[in-house]
Amino acid sequence: MKRRGLALGGAAIGAANGLFGGGGGMVAVPLLERAARYPAASAHATAIAVVLPASAASGAVYLFSGLVPAAVLLPAALGVAAGGFLGAKLLPRLASRALGAMFALVMFAAGVRMLFP
Repeated sequence: MKRRGLALGGAAIGAANGLFGGGGGMVAVPLLERAARYPAASAHATAIAVVLPASAASGAVYLFSGLVPAAVLLPAALGVAAGGFLGAKLLPRLASRALGAMFALVMFAAGVRMLFP
């Protein structure tokens, strides 16, 4: 995939992440697997790396806009950091098919949850 395509894909990932407060990885992983031909584990790891700046940028906007409750920020951030660390340690140990199935299941569950709150 050419740099221009990656930049356009990156813009879509950042827009999804900023608009929905997350979810950039759900755009990044399929893009990296299919368009850039990354193996599953590399696509997931790269998705986290490319979503980090988008999350930091949109998080700063939300924080300085007063949209982030201060009482929620620290405990949630600590939990996310701990879960991210554990997930990153687990990722290399998962088979590609298992990782794909888990990712699809989480995406499906998130979609159903959004349709039927």
